[in-house]
Amino acid sequence: MSRVASTSPPQGSMIPERHELSPATGSQIPSHFKHCFGCGELHPTGLHLLARVGEGVDITAEFIVTEDHQGAPGLAHGGLLSLAFDEALGKLMWLLRAPAVTARLETDFLKPVPIGTKIYITARITGQLRRKVYSEAEGRLGGPDGQIAVRAAALFVIVPMKHFLENAPPEYMAAMRKTPELLSFVDPEFDINP
Repeated sequence: MSRVASTSPPQGSMIPERHELSPATGSQIPSHFKHCFGCGELHPTGLHLLARVGEGVDITAEFIVTEDHQGAPGLAHGGLLSLAFDEALGKLMWLLRAPAVTARLETDFLKPVPIGTKIYITARITGQLRRKVYSEAEGRLGGPDGQIAVRAAALFVIVPMKHFLENAPPEYMAAMRKTPELLSFVDPEFDINP
């Protein structure tokens, strides 16, 4: 059996600096794909998660749990909450201007999350070692000072942009050529050196 990757930063990792071209503090982080279930404004039943840049290598995010997001009657589905944290933690990569994939995500559910509740998420990078980026987040019920309902930690691995472009269905690539604003992560200014 192979060893499972840890979400804890190893010895020798460092907190990275924000990229000089990352979005400004306080600005909204754009959706990487307008049809993304997590953050896409065009997905009819998605989370529509909105994220803003913090002071350092951190962000805040929020979304409202709707009927479309329930597992048990009246409560958010645990897998959906994990998805929300994967999305929020993934938004941290905008601060590094580095495309990345989730290698591991750990989610702890501390309280039930009823439908109609707004979840406030704070997320931060806790370390980086070469292509591996470590992060953690917590989600509060109802407001930034609400009770903590969910905690998560993740390991992301920086990959070349071609990973996303080569794996996109041909019809999406055709749509992108006609309407490039559908994919905001395809940025010719990205300087990726994994």
